[in-house]
Amino acid sequence: MSEIKKSGIITLCGRPNVGKSTLANALVGEKVAIVSSKPQTTRNRICAVLNRGESQFVFMDTPGLHKPRTRLGDYMVKVVEESVADVDAVCLLVEPIPNVGAPEQELIDRIKALKLPAVLVINKIDTVKKEELLQVMETYRQAHEFEAVVPISAQQGEGLDELLEVLERFLPEGPQLFPDDVITDQPERQVMAEIIREKLLLNLDKEIPHGTAVTIEKFLEREDGVVEIEAVIYCEKSSHKGIIIGKHGVMLKKISTQARQDMEHFLCAKIYLHTWVKVKDNWRDNTALIRNFGYTYDS
Repeated sequence: MSEIKKSGIITLCGRPNVGKSTLANALVGEKVAIVSSKPQTTRNRICAVLNRGESQFVFMDTPGLHKPRTRLGDYMVKVVEESVADVDAVCLLVEPIPNVGAPEQELIDRIKALKLPAVLVINKIDTVKKEELLQVMETYRQAHEFEAVVPISAQQGEGLDELLEVLERFLPEGPQLFPDDVITDQPERQVMAEIIREKLLLNLDKEIPHGTAVTIEKFLEREDGVVEIEAVIYCEKSSHKGIIIGKHGVMLKKISTQARQDMEHFLCAKIYLHTWVKVKDNWRDNTALIRNFGYTYDS
């Protein structure tokens, strides 16, 4: 690997479900952020680290900017606001729609106020025709003078090399921020909890998965190399607990099996996973519980 001569932090921001986590994973080449089709999948700021040639990119994947309805929502919006500051550049991810919505305008206003170099990244270009894409570019050019506009498809891997070449210009000279073998700043326990939460989002409908949190109560590597993990899934209502467990435990078994497979891939080890489901009424509006579940809440 080449010696790192440039290293910097780049925030990926945008409205919910625009593809920020999919892009972070695609850039790094590994799954460091969970992905689902449901808005507000990402709750915390997550660093995804990529070494490319003589440069180290540290991408900050953030929750989607939305109108909060709970204290957890307030926390997520605060994470976005704090992440769009003290960085070397910002990528504003948008969908290929020729309209600047309220979340995009709010982020553009913050970028302007902080005088940050910003690149407009138009994602999901595989879903529109070229003429429509030109309209989107023109609409955003009128809203802000971006350093560059890069059309991509994070899902298909299109335009990622071009995006990295553009972003490399904003990396300051200096030593790398993370060691060579690190691809995320998340502790392994947190990654395991997030993998379980992703499977909840993929398998459950409506509000139920948004009202879940996961804690890892035990994380132990045995002498035979097997990693024992005990996890507790918290939900907000007793009726939700029954749905998560499912008839004869079928749903919980399905979620746990899918999670275990991803865990084994991430840790390169055999996993013994045991999961429980508990109820914490309306935890998303309880500041103490929000903090206990790993979302540091200061206001």
